[in-house]
Amino acid sequence: MRIDIITVLPEMIERTLNCSIIGRAQERGLLELRLHQLRDYSTDKWKRVDDYPFGGEPGMVMQIEPIDRIITELKSEREYDDVIYTSPDGQKFDQPMANELSLLSNIIILCGHYKGIDYRIREHLITREISIGDYVLTGGELAAAVMTDAIARLIPGVLNDAGSALSDTFQDNLLAPPIYTRPAEYKGWRVPDVLLSGHEANIAKWRMEQALERTKRLRPDLLED
Repeated sequence: MRIDIITVLPEMIERTLNCSIIGRAQERGLLELRLHQLRDYSTDKWKRVDDYPFGGEPGMVMQIEPIDRIITELKSEREYDDVIYTSPDGQKFDQPMANELSLLSNIIILCGHYKGIDYRIREHLITREISIGDYVLTGGELAAAVMTDAIARLIPGVLNDAGSALSDTFQDNLLAPPIYTRPAEYKGWRVPDVLLSGHEANIAKWRMEQALERTKRLRPDLLED
């Protein structure tokens, strides 16, 4: 899978996405991640990529020309399944969406910045707008990093244990059940006996009951969905 991220602050996410599991996925050739400095596609001598909005609104707006230029260049080299814009008013990013995106071959993520982007970009160049939450960030770089991490770990072979991703929280619209490791008792706090029993059917039943109970108590909205 290849992910191209267009940003004015590549250094903000470069280190995050080049370490741990995502870094190893790139080293093993399972993920190709490219960061593109949008300013390199500006024709302005100061490399500006923003300007004042028409109509007198406050703030600055990302211009259409450099964004169109880089997207056109990337599309001339390969086909892309999606051109994503990180936007606070986009569709809410969740685990099912991460699953869906992980099945694609090539995607572009455009990081929003300043007051936003010229709306013509959204009308003619973007295929999907995605938000990671109902709040506003300084830019879309952190959102792009979050999405890339969530997507990349689902690519076959990225995790050493393929079943690990399938048992993650939200995969079945439930929170994960409690998990424990050694020692079995610490300061009088014991691991539930069922997990030490070796009885697979009882353990599976206990895990499902716990997942349902935790979801009902902590995130009842997931059960409604």
